[in-house]
Amino acid sequence: MSKRGVGWRPAAFREMALRRLVTCEHVGNLCKELGISRSTLKRWRRQLESGGEPASAAVQLPVQILERENRRLKDALAEKVLEVDFLQGALQQIEARRQQNILSGARASTPRSGE
Repeated sequence: MSKRGVGWRPAAFREMALRRLVTCEHVGNLCKELGISRSTLKRWRRQLESGGEPASAAVQLPVQILERENRRLKDALAEKVLEVDFLQGALQQIEARRQQNILSGARASTPRSGE
């Protein structure tokens, strides 16, 4: 059996501490409750951010969560811009056909709104 240091904590404990760090209001109180120092908690967070230590996918820092949400929103916005461009083009074609029909004296295939 290997000898562990005095401050050794299992990976599950570290993951739980980092998850709680994301939502806690006072870091000092969290450290007291968990029985660890602020520097230890900061070191664990740095290790997770740098990828120096394998961590569970369940532990995500606020920056990572916000970056993922930002990507999702940018993709949704790009999709909506394409839809608007398509619909504007279609409306322009309909209006051009309507203008041609009016100039030729033919009756419009669709009534204008309000008529």
